[in-house]
Order: sequence, then structure tokens, then C-alpha cells
Amino acid sequence: MLEIKNLNVHYGVIHALKDASLTVNKGEIVTLIGANGAGKTTTLRTISGLNKASGGKVLLEGKDITNVPAPKRVEMNLSQVPEGRRIFPAMTIVENLEMGAYLRKDKASIKRDMEHVYELFPILGKRKKQLAGTLSGGEQQMLAMGRALMSKPKILLLDEPSMGLAPLLVREIFEIIKSINAEGTTILLVEQNAKMALSIAHRAYVIETGAIVMSGTGEELAKSDEIRKAYLGGE
Repeated sequence: MLEIKNLNVHYGVIHALKDASLTVNKGEIVTLIGANGAGKTTTLRTISGLNKASGGKVLLEGKDITNVPAPKRVEMNLSQVPEGRRIFPAMTIVENLEMGAYLRKDKASIKRDMEHVYELFPILGKRKKQLAGTLSGGEQQMLAMGRALMSKPKILLLDEPSMGLAPLLVREIFEIIKSINAEGTTILLVEQNAKMALSIAHRAYVIETGAIVMSGTGEELAKSDEIRKAYLGGE
């Protein structure tokens, strides 16, 4: 469904992504793990069109979208939940969710999807009129995910969804990610909590200093001594 081939990205003289290649098949949860600054967020931002590739290709359902503008990629059913949530703090929960559906005209379907978001995240349903900026970190993460779902993505890019959250909330967020995937949404997950990410991933890639250095099933990488020492605290 999604493929990046020999992707390169430069920030001035800094070579941030180096011939990175990965594939996400329809219906999968694929996770990309790596240390801070390894290139995880750059990979997602380049896939979603926020960063420009200096070489290589991004393919979505077999179509080359390397030079397609970011808003057009949303129209092509690709959506990203950015690192740090980036909700609209001065707008209500409802208004944030409506922004997620800004490309859609099907009002009845939008209403149904909003109700489904409230089923996935009941706390949002209870606080529809509350300003997003007054929500806790976990609630803002739920809102950011709900907003992305309102665009009806076939593939969802998640950038560090557990960042800054209490362990109990982290588990809840990961259960919701599994539910979203079970309903048919393909997911590419960037996550520093490697243990949780590998526990739900069908497949995984490891990125170091802009290069993909290892890949396998989530289970295989979770059992790898090398991965355990580097990312799982040697557990």
C-alpha cells in the first residue's frame, strides 16, 4: 500500500535520510523505531509531503506521490498525527474534529464518523464543547488521533503517540491503535517506546542515523539481543 524507495532527505548540508526503503502492506501495523534524531519523524514528514525528498520515491497504492503537495495526499486518504499533537487549542473538541473532515462534503457520513470517534474516545464525547487547549496531554493525543480519523484515511501515520503520557494512558492509546487497525486502517507507527510498539506491530524497521539497518516481524525484533540492548533496556 505504501512504499518508500531509496529515500533521501537533506536539511542544508545535513543528510537526514540515506537511501531509506520500507514497505507497509494493506492492513498492517508497521513500526519504525530508533533513537532520538535517527530520522523517524523526517521519514513520516516526507511521506506526508511536509518535507521534500532530495532523492528516491514515495509510492502510495502504486502511485508515485513524491512530488504531490501535502493537502493532495490527504485527499488520497493518507493522514498524519504529528509529534506533539498540534491540536487547535482555541477551538473546541467538535471544531477540531470538524477540521479533520475539512475536505469532506458528506454531512451525514461526517456525523456518523464523529460519533464513532466518540465511541473510540469516550472522554471526547463527554467534553465536546470544551476548548482543546484545556485538555490533558492524553486527551489531546486522543483528539489528534480522532481528528486524523475524520479524514477517513486508508493509511494513518502516527508520530510518537505515547510521548509524555503516563504508563496507564500509554497502554490505552496502544489498545486504541490496535482497534483502529482492526477496523481496516493501515498504520505506520513511529515510536520511542520500542517495547510497546513491537508488541502490536506486524512488522518493524530500525533506523539509525538516517539509514534503515534492520527489519523483521515485531516479534523477531523484540527477541533480538541487539534490539533489546539498544532499545528495550536490555530486558
